[in-house]
Amino acid sequence: MKSLTLESADLSIGYHLRNGKQKIVHEDLNVRLNAGEVTCLLGLNGAGKSTLLRTLGGFQPPLKGEIKMLGKSFKKYTPSDFSLTVGVVLTEKTNAGGITVYELVSLGRHPYTGFFGQLKQKDQDIIMLSMEMAGISHKANQFVGELSDGERQKAMIAKALAQECPVILLDEPTAFLDVTSRIETMLLLRKLAKEQQKTILLSTHDMESAIQMGDQLWLLGKQKKLASGTPEDLILNGDFETFFGKEGIVFDAATGKLSAELPVRPIGIEGDFHTAYWVGNAMIKNGYLPSAIRSGQINIECIHQGDIRVKMENREPVLLRSVEEVINMVTGAGSQL
Repeated sequence: MKSLTLESADLSIGYHLRNGKQKIVHEDLNVRLNAGEVTCLLGLNGAGKSTLLRTLGGFQPPLKGEIKMLGKSFKKYTPSDFSLTVGVVLTEKTNAGGITVYELVSLGRHPYTGFFGQLKQKDQDIIMLSMEMAGISHKANQFVGELSDGERQKAMIAKALAQECPVILLDEPTAFLDVTSRIETMLLLRKLAKEQQKTILLSTHDMESAIQMGDQLWLLGKQKKLASGTPEDLILNGDFETFFGKEGIVFDAATGKLSAELPVRPIGIEGDFHTAYWVGNAMIKNGYLPSAIRSGQINIECIHQGDIRVKMENREPVLLRSVEEVINMVTGAGSQL
């Protein structure tokens, strides 16, 4: 059974304006977060992702509705109790370049020691364990300003772990990272959720990583009701296309990616899955839609990398050694069909 950590009922989020009116960004939000799961919040710019995160993180009050955490209403939490329950990692790069990683992570113990509190042995042990779990303990004595973007993000996650909160909210944690660091960060968050039974909610524009590593997804769009569920259900239900599809841009349910509108000229591709996938990717970019092999069209048989056979109507098969050769042959022949 899943352990419910946070839930909202009829939640409206937005801002109080100076004239006493309200700007409602979203309303009637009913969301749930569970322990041991990574939930990814996806949406286009201006969809309200940051507003929702700030509301769930206690930085701004809801306009309407109720939020419960661990069965207790937000309204009943004192600031001290809240800081022991929710840890937040923001997207902005920290300016703590003049302190060491150990000192940065030790700030996570502030709710327990106070600003001028002295770190006891238990606090020091938790700080070291948090850095080890985040994979940054080897940089403990290095200045934060000397870290790479990926290492700095690990240090900030370690700080949240040192806070010993059951809930961790992250705003665009992979925004400034290269592809390797993005994957490492997502793997780390997934490991922490499973092994430490943390409840992790993060906003992201990295749709591919969210689909691959998120247990649950929240899709947020302008003037659209939030859709939630497993990535696979949301894809099969067509929710991704509804939320992210635009004129000339479609969500490809076969690959889990946004792409230019799919072409309509069929081309048969089969064989070794790995090779066929990337040959198909090249054909899509060049105006062809991969399909089953049949007569009356160009067909490609992918034996393995470096062994690709192209068969055209009334011609002998041609053995090609690279995808580039396939592109040149198909596009040249296709223009003559």
